[in-house]
Amino acid sequence: MTGHRTHRVHLPGVTRYPDGSWLTQLARDLTADLEQAGHRFTHLLRDRDGKFTSASGAVFAAAGTMVLLTAPHAPRMNAYAERFARTARTECTDRMLITGERHLHATLAGYVKYYNTGRSHQGRDMSPRALDDNPGIISFPPPAGQIRRKRVLSGLINQYEAAA
Repeated sequence: MTGHRTHRVHLPGVTRYPDGSWLTQLARDLTADLEQAGHRFTHLLRDRDGKFTSASGAVFAAAGTMVLLTAPHAPRMNAYAERFARTARTECTDRMLITGERHLHATLAGYVKYYNTGRSHQGRDMSPRALDDNPGIISFPPPAGQIRRKRVLSGLINQYEAAA
């Protein structure tokens, strides 16, 4: 799930066999987690998949979230989610062998953390900064010997920063 204004992604869960009851429990967990964090969605844009039952819709409605359906066969209506799914595939899951549900969940959780905090998003007011960057600091390229590499997802993604 992605937030439109913040481009923040939430990973509620992973399963091999999703069904309506699993999704309803996921909706309960997500709304409770967001409530504890002091956040909540005002709208939820979702497709017309049969896994979304009236029970999962009732969970979001009880939390004060209006559920909006996309038009049939219109992937551009939920462009943020589609973009994240494509980005996660090309930068992460297509480049490694996933061995099971636990491995997929751990990998996606690590990637979501990187996506929300370390990866720059050009869509945010056309700023190449990540969420946790200080906007008052303008960084200059450090000398070549003073660059440190930070490995993300066991080296699948590398971030470079000035060494202290």
